[in-house]
Amino acid sequence: MKLTDITTRKVVTADDRAAALQVVREVYQDEKQWVRDLDREIPPDPAEVENFSWFIALVGDRPVGLIRLWYDFSIELPEELDVTLERPIDLDAARSCRWVEVGRFMIVPEHRKNWKVVMQLMKAAVTEVVDRGYTHFITDVYEGDPHSPLQFHTRVLGFERIGTHRFGELDCDALRIILILDLARAYRRAKDKRNKMFRELAAGLHDKFEKLPKTAELFR
Repeated sequence: MKLTDITTRKVVTADDRAAALQVVREVYQDEKQWVRDLDREIPPDPAEVENFSWFIALVGDRPVGLIRLWYDFSIELPEELDVTLERPIDLDAARSCRWVEVGRFMIVPEHRKNWKVVMQLMKAAVTEVVDRGYTHFITDVYEGDPHSPLQFHTRVLGFERIGTHRFGELDCDALRIILILDLARAYRRAKDKRNKMFRELAAGLHDKFEKLPKTAELFR
């Protein structure tokens, strides 16, 4: 399959929403049983939602992947999530950053081993986030999930593990592993030719990456 056979687009119309919910139904509802109320996953008019955006990947007309971005959420650590930090984080420094949560990152079973689908979705996400001047990604992956993107996130993209939490949005009992990515730092590493995949994600975005604000060191 050629990379050009795969397209991504932002979910803005009713048809886009229906295509995105088809992916959620296949993966998070039917396969993993993590979602009960499918209709609540994406609002009826996603284009009007300012703090969330969704991107779908398609092979031809077939929706095969989805990613959700959540902007400007609170980075506080509610007690009910049962968070355990494994690294000493400077929370004051973290509050000065601009965070985006990467969530609902899913690929339908028949295309799950196709890294090109994953890369196209991440390219769409990185483009959106850097264009809007955000500085950090945070995401959860699930311990024991056979389809976890943990290795891809850490080894390929450079996400760093900072802790775990027990509870969250999805109806899943697995421990959540918390990962973060400093986008400017990852970009600098990619320029040093230590991360070819991230260089591919950053292609065409060099000016925007260079304009990202410098942030304080998060780890004490």
